[in-house]
Amino acid sequence: MNLKEYALIVAGGKGTRIKSKVPKQFLELQGLPILMHTIEAFFRYSENIRIVLVLPEDDFETWEVLCRKHHFTRPLVLQKGGDSRFQSVKNGLDKIEGEGLVAIHDGVRPLASEDIIGASFRLAAVHQSAVAAVRLKESIRMTDQDNTKAVDRSRFRLIQTPQTFTVQLIKNAYQMKEDSSLTDDASVAERAGHTICLFEGSYENIKITTPEDLIIAEALMKQKS
Repeated sequence: MNLKEYALIVAGGKGTRIKSKVPKQFLELQGLPILMHTIEAFFRYSENIRIVLVLPEDDFETWEVLCRKHHFTRPLVLQKGGDSRFQSVKNGLDKIEGEGLVAIHDGVRPLASEDIIGASFRLAAVHQSAVAAVRLKESIRMTDQDNTKAVDRSRFRLIQTPQTFTVQLIKNAYQMKEDSSLTDDASVAERAGHTICLFEGSYENIKITTPEDLIIAEALMKQKS
């Protein structure tokens, strides 16, 4: 059975850490807002993908202006975000009806490849969850107020998006009470009692958070073009 595939793209950043007055999802890379690159990544994977875009309501007008400016006409459902990422994802899930698979993705990860997106859907269809992750490149230490301790980095992973789930599993998980320790969708699903399946992400699948990330993303995009 072919399950419907959704992408829930969450874009609520304010640009604080990137030192920009413009919300980071609207900053341009190679002449196009980051968020549009992110959406295009999913349409490159499949023209049949169903997109739910979650934005702060105050950004709706800005998004509409940018769409007109860049002649961006990809079909999607726009949903207003909440006061936190947890609330924004929950709001976005409300726009999805019926069964299927949903890939929840950061709006400022514009370099997710077709292979990664495809793998997330294939694995989630089997395991009910599929979360992109990469191995640590550098040594890490655990700290408290007084001491530090070396930790075996091979036991740890850096978690990325997409984080893909069966729709009903993740909808049910998001019925729980919000908790600040639930920093991503995998932690919400895990708290609800589900086992999380990790798969190999990519070091190129960066999240644009700080000024140097923009430089790296621009270089990677030029390399691919």
